[in-house]
Amino acid sequence: MRPIQDNDVFHAIAHPARRAILVTLKEGERPASELAEPFRMTFAAISQHLRVLEKADLVSVRRDGRQRLYRLDPRPLRDVVSWADEFAAFFAQRLDALGTYLDRKHGRRRQAFGETPGLRPAPRSRRRSRG
Repeated sequence: MRPIQDNDVFHAIAHPARRAILVTLKEGERPASELAEPFRMTFAAISQHLRVLEKADLVSVRRDGRQRLYRLDPRPLRDVVSWADEFAAFFAQRLDALGTYLDRKHGRRRQAFGETPGLRPAPRSRRRSRG
């Protein structure tokens, strides 16, 4: 196992609070105090999480008076996406094998997503809007 480095993107996104912070920052730049609001942890703990994200280059920070404003930089996440993509074919193959197994075991054909065998779609309403 390799040692964790300060700038490790995988380490940075490993904690659920840091992932939640990144999701919040998708909406735009936010002050640290606003990023801390949804969490039940000290401001020092949030600051530490923000430092981890900053060292991994996932966020940039700028000062505006007394506030530190954080902005998302998603570019380092490309490494995560390309790593996960390496497993896409594996998961698709495993899901296909599971589907085949279930088809054999239960003697049914798989239905398209959202369809339930033996059920008909609900009838559409006959009321017209008045306009």
